[in-house]
Amino acid sequence: MSCHHIHFTRTRREFLRQAGAGFGALALTQLLAMETAAAAPLPHRQPRARSVIFLFMEGGPSHIDLFDPKPELNRLAGQKIPDSFRRVITAMGEFSSPLLGSRRTFKQHGQSGLWVSDWLPRLAECVDDLAVIRSCWADGINHSSGVCQMNTGSTLAGRPSLGSWVSYGLGTENAELPAFVVLQDNPSPVINGPRNWGAGFMPAVHQGVRLTSGPEPILNLNPVAGLSEARQENRLAFLNRLNRSYADAHPEQSELEARIASYELAFRMQATAPGAVDLSQESGATKKLYGMDEKSTETFGRMCLHARRLVERGTRFVQLYSGAGSKWDAHAKIEENHGGLCRSIDQPIAGLLKDLKSRGLLDSTLVVWGGEFGRTPQSEKGDGRDHNPTGFTMWMAGGGVKGGQTIGSTDELGLHAVDQRLHIHDLHATILEALGLDNMDLIYKHKGRPERPTLNEGSAYQALFA
Repeated sequence: MSCHHIHFTRTRREFLRQAGAGFGALALTQLLAMETAAAAPLPHRQPRARSVIFLFMEGGPSHIDLFDPKPELNRLAGQKIPDSFRRVITAMGEFSSPLLGSRRTFKQHGQSGLWVSDWLPRLAECVDDLAVIRSCWADGINHSSGVCQMNTGSTLAGRPSLGSWVSYGLGTENAELPAFVVLQDNPSPVINGPRNWGAGFMPAVHQGVRLTSGPEPILNLNPVAGLSEARQENRLAFLNRLNRSYADAHPEQSELEARIASYELAFRMQATAPGAVDLSQESGATKKLYGMDEKSTETFGRMCLHARRLVERGTRFVQLYSGAGSKWDAHAKIEENHGGLCRSIDQPIAGLLKDLKSRGLLDSTLVVWGGEFGRTPQSEKGDGRDHNPTGFTMWMAGGGVKGGQTIGSTDELGLHAVDQRLHIHDLHATILEALGLDNMDLIYKHKGRPERPTLNEGSAYQALFA
């Protein structure tokens, strides 16, 4: 049983005249009730960060074309991979394909001299705030298992997402907003769908809330026209009595408990959320900083600005999907694929980092960038790259992270992580560490068995922090 017990006695609001359609579709089955926050345990140690923004490049960005230059790869381009390199199983079975050199130009930037390719010129201006981890590795070789592991720690579905563990471990800082929010840049379904931000075996109240990336991020938020507050409260009170009667008789069904919680949250959000997501309050200069004045960057810029507004109001975990529907999956035409996607994120992410820093929020916000894996040095279809979980790059910034450093390395071709190797479990442990949570002490009892966010493995990489 969880140590969290959620009891809702207030019965105001409505929101969802469609009681299940509007909010149900939005999955606003979200945590934060003040009672949840009161029941949440304290951090295990002094936290460095209060919140996380996870920038997820779905499909697998190419580390060897972005952050990990490989001169030897370019020298051997067109040849078969040398026999001295340990073979790996690739998703498409193209291990013996010729090596594909990178056409990118890499330069060192900032006082730290970190290497960034010409695909990310604006982000290159922020390198002194980044800790670039070149030695990441994972277990999943396809998108389903890879995205699942990067979100939940396991290649198999059914476990709580990292955001759900943060919600469970820390509760909420703002009972009038969701603690765990997800946005994606296009309507295509993220591989595995809502399970990526699901609560698994935890109470459903800890699952993520998906907002839209358009002008109206929270659908159906405004009260029904002509419906008085008193009538709205009466409707909800009646609905709550029905739900509570059934929930009390079936305590094992946490989904209904979460739905009741969502109704309460929805009412509170009618007063608070419109301001949280109303970007008209932002100046033209701020919108331009995020790239909202350009068609190619407007969508992800809007998402990044929403993320900043949410974390400054107390949302614990915000996850932004770039390339939803595995758009970063460049099996062919990597120049065209990555070129367009990098343009769509470069200015928005740089703007996010600069804006957080100027507002004094970067110290308390951990920003994480990466995908489910990287890409191979071998070519596929002549001008693309296959999946590579054996060595890839992620970066972190803010939240107590020491910027301007490169951690670990891959081999001369970028195939294997070889130095200071960090598995996804280690990365998750490090993210939790920034929030003051110990991955081995954060326990949820499921069917009498202690469950941990990193499957009883992994350790925080302390050298990452200042």
